[in-house]
Amino acid sequence: MKKSISSIKYYFAVDQAYVFKKLCLLLFPFRPRNWSLAYSADEPVPPRVDTNAPDYYIPLMSAITYVLVAGLVLGTQDKFTPEQLGMHASSVLVWNIIEICVLCFTFYILNVQSKLRTLDLIAYCGYKYVGMIAALSSYLITHSLFVYRCSLLYVSLSLSYFLVKCLRLQILPDTGGSQPYGSGGSKRRIYLLLLIVILQPLFIWYLTRHLIVV
Repeated sequence: MKKSISSIKYYFAVDQAYVFKKLCLLLFPFRPRNWSLAYSADEPVPPRVDTNAPDYYIPLMSAITYVLVAGLVLGTQDKFTPEQLGMHASSVLVWNIIEICVLCFTFYILNVQSKLRTLDLIAYCGYKYVGMIAALSSYLITHSLFVYRCSLLYVSLSLSYFLVKCLRLQILPDTGGSQPYGSGGSKRRIYLLLLIVILQPLFIWYLTRHLIVV
């Protein structure tokens, strides 16, 4: 029990500097950088020490903010009711559970062993809410479908690039020229990485499209 609590506390070990840097990295990930996780005594260092480390603070806060922004968008359309906030919060929780279950099941079916832990996967999948907030905010400010679509495209590309850079080091480890997994194993790992990356823009679109008035 103590070990489980300690494991979860690791993902909340953040500070203001980390949050700012991580948000910038999520929205503007295209500059060349080292994407490797930092380790100390064979254990990953806390997020506040390593910007590349996954965390739960940003996914949790951005999910809550998404629900509030969704309510604000509905308010501008005279469609807001208090029940809408509960419905959106429930939707976030249910889709998160479904997504993680599907990905974990895919890991099992494809028999892929990697450095990526389930707790890490939950964090990485939670970063999509940052992009969703950006896309909805652009629509809220401009009321332009074109601006929303451009924003949606950009945040989808940004998150996909971010995830490829982060997850390939854990799902597709450097083998130094050898092929311990075989060609079939390598293909399964690539397919799994693509599945994770492709799912995120789909969820961003699906969870924001109903709020946009065409």
